[in-house]
Amino acid sequence: MDPVLIGELLSGLMFFGIIAFLMLGFPVAFTLAGVSLMFGLVGMWFGVFDPSNLGSVINRYIGYMTNEVLVAVPLFIFMGVILERSKIAEQLLLTMGKLFGNLRGGLGMSVIVVGALLAASTGVVGATVVTMGLISLPAMLRANYDPRLASGVICASGTLGQIIPPSTVLIFMGDMLSGINAQVQMAKGNFAPVPVSVGDLFAGALLPGLLLVGLYLVWVITKAVFQPDSCPATPVAEEDRKDLAKEVTVALIPPLLLIVAVLGSILGGIATPTEAASVGAVGAMILAAVRMRLSFQVLRESVISTASITCMVFIILFGASVFSIVFRLMGGDALVHEFLAALPGGPLMAVAVVMLIMFVLGFILDTFEIIFIVIPITAPILLALDVDPVWLGVLVGVNLQTSFLTPPFGFSLFYLRGVAPNNVTTGMIYRGVIPFVALQVVALALMFMMPGLATWLPRAIYG
Repeated sequence: MDPVLIGELLSGLMFFGIIAFLMLGFPVAFTLAGVSLMFGLVGMWFGVFDPSNLGSVINRYIGYMTNEVLVAVPLFIFMGVILERSKIAEQLLLTMGKLFGNLRGGLGMSVIVVGALLAASTGVVGATVVTMGLISLPAMLRANYDPRLASGVICASGTLGQIIPPSTVLIFMGDMLSGINAQVQMAKGNFAPVPVSVGDLFAGALLPGLLLVGLYLVWVITKAVFQPDSCPATPVAEEDRKDLAKEVTVALIPPLLLIVAVLGSILGGIATPTEAASVGAVGAMILAAVRMRLSFQVLRESVISTASITCMVFIILFGASVFSIVFRLMGGDALVHEFLAALPGGPLMAVAVVMLIMFVLGFILDTFEIIFIVIPITAPILLALDVDPVWLGVLVGVNLQTSFLTPPFGFSLFYLRGVAPNNVTTGMIYRGVIPFVALQVVALALMFMMPGLATWLPRAIYG
């Protein structure tokens, strides 16, 4: 039998084997590495895999550990955890609730606005959903909101941290696409390729992120107009409105200044993402200290939480590295290239198929798992077909935001289920997110038809 055909067959079986093991509940990082090594042994038996090439895994691990860009990940996570633990996010939610409370759907709109602000200052989905679930969900239920609408608004708004910078997903994506794009361009004979940076993806994700916020707000306003009973107004007492302007200023201005300092320095080319993340982490501690909420206990809990989240992400990355190397060495990349290149419709159809595969995988896998598995396999082929890397990265970010919302394994659903009262059933939460998943698909379609949504701002800033 043709060794090339055997290698491609084993590569395909390995991919579906990993999906099967993950669905059975095995740990992600160890499944990625373990199943890959098992298929590597089978490949050795058939003579289609050379184990000496696994030495490249070590080089890749060292590359990750010495990569300055990836240092921004724990720093941004720490910034978000500090803002959440020091109750700054809680104060913002309560204040914005008072500001919008007199409008039908006002509480829902305040959650969306605060979700966007927290996304731009934290990027930690779990902390955002839990915080809003603990504070906003009881308030919305007391105001006689439809539990499905309240659940959907909270879950969807909490996931904005996956696309609105500083998103840790975009940091990893920018690092991966930068290396892949350089290799592809050099293979084409372009030995001075235009680099793809994290700043490019941050700039590219701003308009799509605001588009999602706008779509969410339009949906709540539509519900308020046509189904007013689902989101009634919650008039604020006159005595509570006396100092509202001061409360809004105190709650809103400091986080906004932090956002401007972090994102502005990156987009303006003043600082690298890692340097800006350091500024953000220090700024978050200063905000907490000014409000007398930075204690040793808060700092200790924040550091432990940051270390836990960072270790979880990087161990998945290390396991995925073994998978991508074994997959490529057995000829899996050739199989994917043949499949995508043979699709009718050219590069656009290839991108559409990859987006569909990622969307389906989002029902069963986490965002990081998907990008660490799928991007190394498909991005080289798509970039070789002259797909814009910034457009591709932002498309993937918007697409995979839905993985937090789609049952049965949408993590935002689990986060909210853990803090929601018993009268809000799991079925209500699942049904509540369906319209917001549809809105994300609409945003994805608009980006597909109008790539300028993702590419215009980076070109305007960086040329």
